[in-house]
Amino acid sequence: MSVVDTIKEQIDSNTILLYMKGTPRFPQCGFSSRAVEALMSCNERFAFVNILENPEIRAELPKYANWPTFPQLWVNGELVGGCDIICDMAASGELQTLVAEAAKAADDQA
Repeated sequence: MSVVDTIKEQIDSNTILLYMKGTPRFPQCGFSSRAVEALMSCNERFAFVNILENPEIRAELPKYANWPTFPQLWVNGELVGGCDIICDMAASGELQTLVAEAAKAADDQA
C-alpha cells in the first residue's frame, strides 16, 4: 500500500481525524496543543495520527491535502483546516456543531 493509499484509508475510516505532532495527551507543538484543546472541548471522540512517528505521512500529506502545515483536521473526508481555522471555528461555535453532527451521523450508520 502506498503512503497516499494509507492516507486515503485513514481519512475514509475516521469521521473525525486530526493529523498532529504528538498525541492528544502529549502534543509536541503549540499548534497541535491548541487544536487538540479545541477538539476536546467538543466532547466527541476523534482519531489522530502522530506525524512525528510517521515521517512518510508527514512528507506526503501536505501534497495530498494541498495544505502545507500541521495540524490538519479532517471531518467526513474533507479537510477543515489547521490550527487557526480550528480555533476560530471553536470560538464561533462552528466546530462544536460540525463535530457533533459528524459524530451523530457516524453513530447512526454504525
